Amino acid sequence: LLHPEIEELINCCIRNKVDLVIFAGGFPKKRQIEILKMNGIKTMCFATTLSIAKKMISYGIESLVLEGNEAGGHIGPVSINVLVQEILPEINQVPIFVAGGIGRGEVILKFLELGASGCQIGTRFVCSKESIAHQNFKDIFIKSEARNAQVSVRLDDRFPVIAVRAIENKATQEFLEKQKKLLNLISQEKISLKEAQLSIEHFWAGSLKKAVLNGDVENGSLMAGQSVSLVKRIQTVQEILDELINQIKIQINVERKIA
Repeated sequence: LLHPEIEELINCCIRNKVDLVIFAGGFPKKRQIEILKMNGIKTMCFATTLSIAKKMISYGIESLVLEGNEAGGHIGPVSINVLVQEILPEINQVPIFVAGGIGRGEVILKFLELGASGCQIGTRFVCSKESIAHQNFKDIFIKSEARNAQVSVRLDDRFPVIAVRAIENKATQEFLEKQKKLLNLISQEKISLKEAQLSIEHFWAGSLKKAVLNGDVENGSLMAGQSVSLVKRIQTVQEILDELINQIKIQINVERKIA
């Protein structure tokens, strides 16, 4: 949503008659949701608080993703375990999916039992055989522990950059230097706050491409959720799904015995 050509991207989706648009990197305007729905396109967005979830529903959003700060990439401030307790009992108008730090079937089952419609999983699939990520990128994931996936530091509250969780490397320090330079330009009134925020997003996009596609794991961004510690080897997508489903089945049997 921070993309300078966001309206053209929306029009592109309409022209190509896509089935679903997922808004990320911010929260959509009511008008943006309405125009997509008018053209038969379903809409989904992220919610990091109960108030945002209610606001998006009032705008007409058709499904939500609750993403906890255990997730990789851009994140909110609250853990997924707290978010689901806060939001799931209050919202039943639209399907709600849960994301952030999910890597085992037992956890998926827990969220389904609490009322979620499903779970979004990213980090667990990065090292699938089908993933286009560079082998260097996959190797870092396999070696990493949960504590290695750290949240980026905001240097000044006057410059509200969205937090990003990634495995620490040189790019982590580069992000701090980037903030310093932009803060200096803002104070000199050489660029606007919006321009500075867009520059940060360009930094992350370019840095992520550098690591994921080019394999530069020293200088590129290694966005990863805390569930990276559960990624132990290269597997096919089918093998990962089979593993998750089997864990769910085992947990269901355990719960039946307890009941």
